[in-house]
Amino acid sequence: MPSSCTQAIVINMKLFLTVLAVAVACASASALPQKVQPVPLKDAVVGPGGAASIEGRITNGYGASEGKVPYIVGLGFSSGGGGWWCGGSIIGHNWVVTAAHCTHGADSVTIYYGALWRLQPQYTHTVGSGSFRQHSHYNTNNLNNDISLINTPHVDFWHLVNKVELPNGNERYNNFACWWALASGWGKPCDNCGVSDYLNCVDSQIIDRSECAGVYGTDVITDHVICTSTPGGRSTCSGDSGGPLVLHDGNKLVGVTSFVAASGCTSGLPDGFTRVTSYLDWIRDHTGISY
Repeated sequence: MPSSCTQAIVINMKLFLTVLAVAVACASASALPQKVQPVPLKDAVVGPGGAASIEGRITNGYGASEGKVPYIVGLGFSSGGGGWWCGGSIIGHNWVVTAAHCTHGADSVTIYYGALWRLQPQYTHTVGSGSFRQHSHYNTNNLNNDISLINTPHVDFWHLVNKVELPNGNERYNNFACWWALASGWGKPCDNCGVSDYLNCVDSQIIDRSECAGVYGTDVITDHVICTSTPGGRSTCSGDSGGPLVLHDGNKLVGVTSFVAASGCTSGLPDGFTRVTSYLDWIRDHTGISY
């Protein structure tokens, strides 16, 4: 179904009623289809039939130029003998915001600043779980409140490492439907490509919440979630968890990368992001940052 943002079809009412009557006559009494199951992005499959992966990926996106997204950081989490990769956004000299499903269960994280190649940053800092501020109401079942903060050592800002602004209080009720935004993360640029650790971007259009709830259900798609369309398989994917969704107009952080459909990143179904405007007070209370 095309997005409500892009539909421009003029319907002849008489033809519409005729088609509707035929559809009603032919419809079965079967139950409504089940809602699509979302999965946190660090556990997402790469596509139909793909295997689970923790490699960072933006599917069918494009490579970032130097300094295009200076606010993104790579996050290498460790827990026991294992680990996983996520993204995050610098919002202050001492603070990074990411997804709760990234910090959940981690013992520590190494933060990669100013990297185009994932493991070739300008510098790194490592902090323990005592520096995490995971949302106390994060729900692992439906991914509600999928947001965390990381308190970091002080970082100075320059053209390769810089913060992204948060929306201001007057924007907290804007649903941003039909606005264009930039998502970014590290990894393979397509399903059939070899592994690449280069920073990639994708331009996405935010869709109305009701359109996304029609796919995932209202238990997942609350007022605290933003969704984007993924035409042509242009999508966030495994390892992009916690990364930024930033408006083209105004360069403000409106989303934290959260989930995709369990059927895969290139399935054409909407991507899900934690809505930053729902957590402005929570962020301010922990960090002192507000606009």
